[in-house]
Amino acid sequence: MSASGRPTIKTVAARAGVGRTTVSRVLNGSPLVSDAARAAVEEAISELNYVPNSVARSLVTRRADSIALVIPESESRLGSEPYFSAVIRGVSTALAGTQLQLLLVLVRDQRELDQFTRFLAARRVDGVLLVSVHRDDPLPGVLEELGLPTVLAGRRTADETLAHAHSDNLGGAVQAVRHLLERGRTTIATITGPLDMDVGHSRLRGWRDALRQGGLEPDETLAEPGDFTEEGGRSAIRALLDRHPALDAVFAASDVMAAGALAELRRRGRRVPEDVAVVGFDDSIIARHTDPPLTTVRQPVEELGCSITELLLREMAGPGSAPRQVVLPTSLVVREST
Repeated sequence: MSASGRPTIKTVAARAGVGRTTVSRVLNGSPLVSDAARAAVEEAISELNYVPNSVARSLVTRRADSIALVIPESESRLGSEPYFSAVIRGVSTALAGTQLQLLLVLVRDQRELDQFTRFLAARRVDGVLLVSVHRDDPLPGVLEELGLPTVLAGRRTADETLAHAHSDNLGGAVQAVRHLLERGRTTIATITGPLDMDVGHSRLRGWRDALRQGGLEPDETLAEPGDFTEEGGRSAIRALLDRHPALDAVFAASDVMAAGALAELRRRGRRVPEDVAVVGFDDSIIARHTDPPLTTVRQPVEELGCSITELLLREMAGPGSAPRQVVLPTSLVVREST
């Protein structure tokens, strides 16, 4: 370890059981390393969360004229959820007047995290935009260690230390559930987002707050976790109907999950909105093409992409000059599902 407590090449070499020259060759992508030695070094780097000093130095002293948009999700989610394409459009719009190149990077597991760290050393970017942030994701910590300008779309917790922008998830959820209460619904379930994400917790909290404001104590058995996928919505509404056959409304934390819930409600013979009213979140293109069209909370996702990019450009131009947080407003869009 160094005096600061951070692992060094010597530490990595000792953990891997190889010489420091071998570690350097692996870091520099040299072919003059056996597969076994390379695997041992990469495993040691992962275990120690080692970041080469050369990476930090190169990021400070050189410009690459490129930024990375990092999405820690699978290709299937990237392709199936309108949220991601809208963010990408917003980022591209904000970069249109610059000379910066945009690199799209998927980081789905520890191996790809290690590859991305080495990519920073080999290719160098001037800043990073990180989308779909999970609470225990190690990547924000790696980026902080590098001292690289970084902006998040979303946040890990309410105490987020990195610059970030997010929609008013709490307020939007309150609007959605208040609308259902105003429609006379009394047994209002919710399909949450992943609860290792602040967006999932914030929308769940909005469901609870709106019920309490309406004089109802939240019944936690009316909350079922989802994963922002259509199948997740189907699975969640099945569980909710099994527990509460008489439920008369559902607030789903995304349009994609709401679409899954609508399909399962139809399969179960429940009419929407006569028997069960449904509200989603996003106001994506999906909301306008469900049957019936979906009442939903509109969040300005393209504007979110623009906002995180503008924050990053300001941070790259003058470290410490950009706001640490931007909150974008949401609004309710009423359609036939309620």
